[in-house]
Amino acid sequence: MALEIHVVARPEPLPTLHWQWDAETDILTGGIKVDSRGGGYTGTVELNDEEGSIAMLDISGGVLCGIDIVVWPEITTLVGLAAPVEARHGQVVVPSRTAKRGVASIEFDTTLSVSADPMERTFHLRIGTRRPVEPIRIADRFVVEVDGAQRLAGFWLEDVPPPPGPLGA
Repeated sequence: MALEIHVVARPEPLPTLHWQWDAETDILTGGIKVDSRGGGYTGTVELNDEEGSIAMLDISGGVLCGIDIVVWPEITTLVGLAAPVEARHGQVVVPSRTAKRGVASIEFDTTLSVSADPMERTFHLRIGTRRPVEPIRIADRFVVEVDGAQRLAGFWLEDVPPPPGPLGA
């Protein structure tokens, strides 16, 4: 199943996002403050795959404002991996119809895959199969990929500090 979203223009400047590792669990967390007065869905969207990988998206007032990589898929190391330089600035909005009224968490079963540069400072988390996408920069270190059907397709996590230990150990 795919998560439909809308992209809206983002007022400048882009918010600053800081990544943080939980030393005991390998959970990577990043978030930004958003204007949530729009009144849309507030809660989490949980992306799960058959291998047990879990990514949690934080939504406030309908706006994507953060991500937690809770259980990492197997990481493929790619020399030269870099986020797209050319990316439209915007906000990613989850339509209210996606969640039933009063629901605090939505779950989607999908396929998750991750690539990283050799230093594990840049990560590319792909949702589902490889397909043409448009990169949308929602923060200084966070790019969201949207496919042609306006569905969430992936994320670029940039300038991530070194993990506290080997991931998945």
